Amino acid sequence: MAEWEKLVADKRARLEKTIPAEWKIKAVPEGDSFFDFPAKSGILSENELQITESSATELVAKLASGELKSVDVTLAFCKRAAIAHQLVNCNLEFFPEQALAQAKELDAYFEQHKKPVGPLHGLPISLKDQFRIKGLETSMGYVSWLNKYDTEDSIMVTLLRKAGAVFYVKTSVPQTLMVCETVNNIIGRTVNPRNKNWSCGGSSGGEGAMVGIRGGIIGVGTDIGGSIRVPSAFNFLYGIRPSHGRMPYAKMANSMEGQETVHSVTGPIAHSAADIRLFLTSVLSEEPWKYDSKVIPLEWRHHEEDVIKNKINSGGLTLGFYNCDGVVLPHPPVLRGVDTVVSVLKENGHDVVEWSPYRHEYAVNLINGIYASDGGADVGRDIEASGEPAIPNIKDLLNPDIQAISMIQLWDTQLQKWQYQTEYLEKWRELEEKLGKELDAIIAPITPTAAIRHNQFRYYGYASAINLLDFTSVVVPVTFADKNIDVKNESYAPLNETDKLVQAEYDPDAYHGAPVAIQVIGRRLSEERTLAIAEEIGCLLGNTVTP
Repeated sequence: MAEWEKLVADKRARLEKTIPAEWKIKAVPEGDSFFDFPAKSGILSENELQITESSATELVAKLASGELKSVDVTLAFCKRAAIAHQLVNCNLEFFPEQALAQAKELDAYFEQHKKPVGPLHGLPISLKDQFRIKGLETSMGYVSWLNKYDTEDSIMVTLLRKAGAVFYVKTSVPQTLMVCETVNNIIGRTVNPRNKNWSCGGSSGGEGAMVGIRGGIIGVGTDIGGSIRVPSAFNFLYGIRPSHGRMPYAKMANSMEGQETVHSVTGPIAHSAADIRLFLTSVLSEEPWKYDSKVIPLEWRHHEEDVIKNKINSGGLTLGFYNCDGVVLPHPPVLRGVDTVVSVLKENGHDVVEWSPYRHEYAVNLINGIYASDGGADVGRDIEASGEPAIPNIKDLLNPDIQAISMIQLWDTQLQKWQYQTEYLEKWRELEEKLGKELDAIIAPITPTAAIRHNQFRYYGYASAINLLDFTSVVVPVTFADKNIDVKNESYAPLNETDKLVQAEYDPDAYHGAPVAIQVIGRRLSEERTLAIAEEIGCLLGNTVTP
């Protein structure tokens, strides 16, 4: 056994011990879907099922009134998270004893002061493994990072704790974070609760799977190329990629730390727009700009939400849409998803017009170059430090033919990015001038596929182009692939080799029932408006039901 394999065996044994015997399932159910199993497991009481199937907004209200105790809510989610890990393999850290101790302290505070400590009082929040918690490991999918314990909390953790959140689990990520599939050499692959043959997304895939199966109710992820939005889409959830500077990122673990051309950002994954709003407003109420110098001093602007609400009530929104970025055509279920959203918006009085994606192929090539600007040296170093193999999904990132760029080339890249962002805003203004009114947002695919089969994710451009622009983006779950409706277009001529590979992957039978989502794209720092638009679309779709 290689040294790195011994480290992995030790970690797996330690993780196994975190689940009490009474929370262990007797046998993993047969079949492809684990989605309904937690309710049938016999491990959760009726009250615990009710708690874990509530919304975060409902739970914080009951916790703030004293109707619920944090210990009971935390215990329910700890048990369900334990079930989730046994089914879909999504935990890198699980610490129920610490969580219950924290919950008891919050209950004692409420008993003494008759009020909550903050807007998230007593609510369990799950975290992607990038978030540091003092005294715990942050391996982030690297074997070489095992047995290294954090000496301080990430700023987001500090602020969530101040707001009253309880921490109980840190979820799995892919080795390097740089792929939309969650697999590493430490615990292996995390699978989609709805079908184990589908990806849960990445790199916040552990969060997507955990919240998707309701082992968590709000999960916190990060996004540099789709890592919040893809897991949200693949698990029929809402997720937001805020613009850089809106949410704190300080003291996080990361690959390629110091890379400043395209920023990774933090944001929530949840079952509703209301729960997304709860998270954002709670963090902003703690004034994160006083803790992280990159956060813009910008409180939650209710008047910006009111602008959208007023438009909805007095003539409707004006929205652009596109169903193809000119590089890769989405699969039939995703095309139908976009059509569904456009149709329901038009039927309800909103003005929806075609948007021509501006130089998206250029944007995708530019951001891909940024990801590899160090020639893969950073991630390669952390992989090689233990002797573990690289996961197959990152072979492009570690391509030895990719050379690191010079500082002058980096400066030129940053200028290209800035110019592209400015040109995109110009196109936005041009359409507004043509329409004679404001364009509120753009509707688009977030991936070219529904929840995809393992190791088949080949094109990130629908997500990553938005990261390059630093626009706000909210994922809205729409529907599910249907083999009887979403037939393959056999006469389609692919646009290029990447498109050819993506189209070849589509199998109506294999994707039947897979979640389909869209993204709502707003201008930079438009979180209030864009989330309000996403909420309106969700209401019109009635998309909180499960298949």
